[in-house]
Amino acid sequence: MGLRPEAIEAVYRARYAGFLNALAAVTGNHDSARDALQEGFAIALAKRSQFRGASLEAWIWRISLNCALTGRRQARRLALNGVPSLPDVHPASPAGDVELAAAIGSLAPRQRLMVFLRYYADLSYAQIAEACGVSEGTVGAALSQARDQLMIELDLDRERTR
Repeated sequence: MGLRPEAIEAVYRARYAGFLNALAAVTGNHDSARDALQEGFAIALAKRSQFRGASLEAWIWRISLNCALTGRRQARRLALNGVPSLPDVHPASPAGDVELAAAIGSLAPRQRLMVFLRYYADLSYAQIAEACGVSEGTVGAALSQARDQLMIELDLDRERTR
């Protein structure tokens, strides 16, 4: 019978905020992230018969990430052709910690995405690997490097304020 639309809708309802915040880290703002999210779920619904993965949520993440990356590339092309680019906005940390948000914003885009997928969207290493098209080892390495950099960033900021 295949994947039912209700299963995709359940992921949408349960994980909307996590998707939106992580995609905003990719696209640069919540408006374009919302567009990518809507497009990603629409594609997932249209192509649900093609689902063959182990994790429905990771499959939807992969589609949504591709939509976000495509949107970001299109925005850059428009900027190069004289059309103003979208503002660079990084989502704030859930606790409202400005220092943490700035430290996360300093990460490389790939590391920032994986941090959001792991700690904001609560995906497992396997789901992140599937969503990003990399190995679990790559996810682990990227998250380890991100944690190390965050510790350095946060410690440096504390030292400056003393």
